Amino acid sequence: MVTGDELRNTALALPEAEERETWGQATFRVRGKIYVILADDGTQASIKASREEQAALLASEPEVFSPASHVGRFGWVSARLDAADPEALRELVVDAWRSTAPRRLVAEFDAATPG
Repeated sequence: MVTGDELRNTALALPEAEERETWGQATFRVRGKIYVILADDGTQASIKASREEQAALLASEPEVFSPASHVGRFGWVSARLDAADPEALRELVVDAWRSTAPRRLVAEFDAATPG
């Protein structure tokens, strides 16, 4: 289980991440580009993913993941936070950030991240 505040902390811990309210919801961005949208009630989030990641998540955990409304056709997934594995969700958020952030910023992050 993951709370909305935990997801927020994960999203904002990444380099140059910022939170902006858009469409009445918290959106998390890197250099102006959205990679996570937290529902206003904090129970679910839409997270940027590739179509391949989306297909794998929907097949492996249909009780947690579904195609995100409006952007699901681009690979985004909607995650039920109360059913999500915290580590798997953290990895998904980091991957979303990585696919959104500029390459140089990702390279700096990788160089500074142990392991």
